[in-house]
Amino acid sequence: MEILGLVFAGTATDRRSAMARFAEATLGLRRVAAEGVSADMFALPDGARFAVAGPREEGGRTSRTIGFLVADLDSAIAELRAAGIDVDRPAENDRHRYVHFIAPDGELYELVQERRS
Repeated sequence: MEILGLVFAGTATDRRSAMARFAEATLGLRRVAAEGVSADMFALPDGARFAVAGPREEGGRTSRTIGFLVADLDSAIAELRAAGIDVDRPAENDRHRYVHFIAPDGELYELVQERRS
């Protein structure tokens, strides 16, 4: 698998509104619309995105995620599975196809492929 870059970072928090206001007003990030995303999405100047979502699971579990860009998501998923990593089903939004997985450090990550227009 070849990682081409970082394209996404996200946080899931029980303080979503405050974090979204901080990202926009204090950090100066530009809020953008993103179809198929249930989070507040912000664009960074290099094209990467930062998302602020509510807790991921019942009980208020919070987390962060990092999205690594790959050229071929399906091949990358196969490599993760061959390495014994449990991988969610691929999902997509208006910009990306992506998949979540838990790495050996116990944290959430994503592999992301740009959607073709």
